[in-house]
Amino acid sequence: MPEATASSPVNDSPKEEMPTMGFLDHLEELRRRIIYSIVAVAVGCLLCWTYVVRLVDLMQRPIVDALRANGLPEKLVYLNPVDPFNLYLKVAGVAGLFVASPFVLYQLWLFVAPGLYRNEKRYVLPFMVSTVSLFLAGGFFGYRLVYPQALRFLIDFSKQFTPMITIEEYSQLFLTIIVGMGVIFEMPILVFFLALMGIVNAGWMWRNLRYSILVIFVIAAILTPTTDILNMCIFAAPMVALYVLSIAIAWLVHPKQRKKRAEKKDKD
Repeated sequence: MPEATASSPVNDSPKEEMPTMGFLDHLEELRRRIIYSIVAVAVGCLLCWTYVVRLVDLMQRPIVDALRANGLPEKLVYLNPVDPFNLYLKVAGVAGLFVASPFVLYQLWLFVAPGLYRNEKRYVLPFMVSTVSLFLAGGFFGYRLVYPQALRFLIDFSKQFTPMITIEEYSQLFLTIIVGMGVIFEMPILVFFLALMGIVNAGWMWRNLRYSILVIFVIAAILTPTTDILNMCIFAAPMVALYVLSIAIAWLVHPKQRKKRAEKKDKD
């Protein structure tokens, strides 16, 4: 057996190989993470139920302020005796989703972590902080800026009529805006996974920037409850900024770039 010489060096640090899982193993792992997430949301819902009256008051604040500004009655109405109870359930459920979001997103990380290199798995803390922060920031942005502006416009535009706003209709609109904005703010995370799997790359996203902005404004026009340009731009502006941020994320996590960094580390 020939001995290793200076002209034929032995590589003592073999190249790291990605772990592999079968299709059924992936399904089982996905099922486990979904069950854990559902349990976490249910626990969060139960915890928020004890504060549901305060949460409902907080939910009504934007419409109450808009009605007060126009000298209108400040109470919502209901047409079905079960509507108030259903409203409490919805509010507690959405609040539980926000409370449990760190755990749910951690389960998402555990699901994709087997597809990462060993040195990339240490980014779990930045991943958790960014995903939770973006989701909460989206909900807060919708509650503090988008929704109040839309309500003021709609109530002021229709002040020649007497509103009879039901809690069912109001809660549906409220939850659509708040949860929708939270999901929209997760755009960089969605791009993270798509780029990680090699479905999209930064070059493709940059080349299609103009078309993406057009699609963003179309989505903003659909989501915004008003027809004015100002509210549509308020919806679209953070989405455009998040798209630009997503381009940088796609470049960092795309398999080609990750492979180059791994090979460079092996050489070093």
